[in-house]
Amino acid sequence: MSLRARLLAGLLGLSLAGLVAVGGGTYLALRSFLLDRVDQQLVTAQRLVNAALASGHGASGGTVDTRLLRQVAPPNTFLQLRDRANRIEASLQIGPTGEPTPAPRLPAALHPAAGGRSASVVSFGAEAIRGTGRYRVQTSWLPAGAGSAGILVVAVPLDDVNDTLARLLHVEAVVVGVVVALLASGAFWLLRTGLRPLERIAGTAAGIADGDLAVRVVPADPRSEIGRLGLALNGMLERLQDAFARRDRSEAELRRFVAGASHELRTPLTSIRGYAALFRRGAQNNPDDLATSMQRIESEATRMGTLIDDMLLLARLDERRPLERKTLDLTQVALDTVRDAHARDPDQPITVHHSGPVIVLGDDHRLRQVTANLLANAQTHTPPGTPVEVVLSARDDQAILTVTDHGPGIDPEDAPHVFERFYRGAATSAAARHSGSGLGLATVAAIIHAHGGTVTLSSKPGHGATFRVALPRRTEWPAEAAQAGPQLDVTGPRTTRLTGARNSQLAHRQPTGSPQPHGAA
Repeated sequence: MSLRARLLAGLLGLSLAGLVAVGGGTYLALRSFLLDRVDQQLVTAQRLVNAALASGHGASGGTVDTRLLRQVAPPNTFLQLRDRANRIEASLQIGPTGEPTPAPRLPAALHPAAGGRSASVVSFGAEAIRGTGRYRVQTSWLPAGAGSAGILVVAVPLDDVNDTLARLLHVEAVVVGVVVALLASGAFWLLRTGLRPLERIAGTAAGIADGDLAVRVVPADPRSEIGRLGLALNGMLERLQDAFARRDRSEAELRRFVAGASHELRTPLTSIRGYAALFRRGAQNNPDDLATSMQRIESEATRMGTLIDDMLLLARLDERRPLERKTLDLTQVALDTVRDAHARDPDQPITVHHSGPVIVLGDDHRLRQVTANLLANAQTHTPPGTPVEVVLSARDDQAILTVTDHGPGIDPEDAPHVFERFYRGAATSAAARHSGSGLGLATVAAIIHAHGGTVTLSSKPGHGATFRVALPRRTEWPAEAAQAGPQLDVTGPRTTRLTGARNSQLAHRQPTGSPQPHGAA
């Protein structure tokens, strides 16, 4: 049975039970009221007859004067007088118009009360001798001085009471039928309207089962239970869609990663095999060829090892393995890395702008790798002698590191993909393609993301490129870190320019106190 049918049946069943209970209560109350009125008629008739018999007007010479009793008794009443031995002395049937009516079927022995004479009254029902009528009968002892009779029987027919109750039952049956019919129609419409959102939810679930995760339940009104169910289902669908989308992206990235790794590893392996074959063909007998072969084998092996290390690092970061965290000065990290980069390429002019220590909580080795990769990217993809600027600043709760080159910039079509693994733009030179693995910027993005920061790129063709790294910043050195070692002591903005091999050393000096962070240069 459907939910709608169960709800409709339950509602109608409860409504019918309530109506029957109300109707039954009304019937019983009216019946009790009408019987009380009949009992009052019986008591009135009994008093009139007792008064007539007690005064002697109803009895003459030991016999009962029925003519006088007919005048005294109320209309539509049956009277019977019996002696103490229950022998009938007189019976009188008075119809509504004074005509005789069928007498009730009375027991042969009547006992109003156990014991002698008293005013005790016993009431009971009895059927008519002829027909289907019923009587309300009341028996009592006659008072003293009422002649030889001992028991008075007064009966009133219940035809009017039964007719009234029958009509009430008929009216109640019609009313209950009409009310139940109206309730059924209204409840069916309400249930159909109220359960329509559930039908839409069922249709949405069917669509999901068919593989369509883009369907949504509409409308979803939070003011109703079904609406909240729809909102919860929509939220679940969004999470499922996001989860499947992430899974698809992860699978696509994994396929690209494996394809890129295979391609990158194949190049040095091919070179190593080629030089090894050259060695077998007799290069060992030629010192120049032997040196060249060993040098190239070592270079390609180093390149392959670097590639493998980068892939292992990215795999660890993808698994969200915790990094080493300690308080460090990002300015000091950048200055050390710039010095190393200048040592590798003395002809590359690098300018560093800073205003003192910028305190962060992070992995020293990985943050140095970030700065080194950004500088290496600038040195690799710009012409020789292109100026590079490194700026360190502190803004609110962020530590900012920017690396800007004044080279040819990045093509707008390549800019959204520079942080993807093994991605190389169409404009990348052959030398850059050969020297890089395509994982440098991807490694930067993964390390910064693991530190809870962000890295962004802004570039215009012909106007260079700027990489901006933002990390959570600490406002002061911890007490244990303030005494751990040398720190920069800079009291104002400072610019360091490295333009040749002679300027590759950066000035350091011991702090004279705990340094305070400064704003952006």
